[in-house]
Amino acid sequence: MSSSLDTDAPPEDRSDTATRILDCAQARIQRRGYNAVSYGDLAEELDLTTAAIHYHFPSKADLVRTLVRRYRRTNARARSTICEEADTLRARLDRYVALFADVIDGGGLCLCGVLAADGPTLPTEVRREVRQFFAEQEDWLTDVLEAGAPTRTGLSGCDTPREEARLLLAAIEGAMITAPERSAGPYVDTLQRLVDSVVT
Repeated sequence: MSSSLDTDAPPEDRSDTATRILDCAQARIQRRGYNAVSYGDLAEELDLTTAAIHYHFPSKADLVRTLVRRYRRTNARARSTICEEADTLRARLDRYVALFADVIDGGGLCLCGVLAADGPTLPTEVRREVRQFFAEQEDWLTDVLEAGAPTRTGLSGCDTPREEARLLLAAIEGAMITAPERSAGPYVDTLQRLVDSVVT
């Protein structure tokens, strides 16, 4: 039986109700932000009582911390698949950009990007999880750029792969907000120009 004690369990070990709560919370946060989502909103959409939500996630901080951990796990699996299936720097960067384009296609923004914008109002434990997400992205991009050194031209003004990774990540996250009509097509076009600058 699911309870507040298993809120960090992997998705396959969760109850259907807990998973539905997480799915609904993620969709709402990605479209409206952390502070625009309440247990009352979730209860109404899911036809649950707020007490049922509190049973699985005693506080909003518990809910969103668990949600970000799930998001991190999903993203980590996707990045692992990219490295397994794509063997060139360009292919890996293109697939990575596509991960974020898929989020736009789904009508939202990167969960951690949205939460980072709400940073000052987030509970400490949620801020910690969000920072970890971005650290993981930066580390992965650095590794990918280092592995692709023979085909990498390097970005002007960046002296190390780590600096390039930070710039790439900032562009990938920022372009989600500035893409016309939040459309995946213009988003990918914008990022493709940056990838072209990185890869020979």
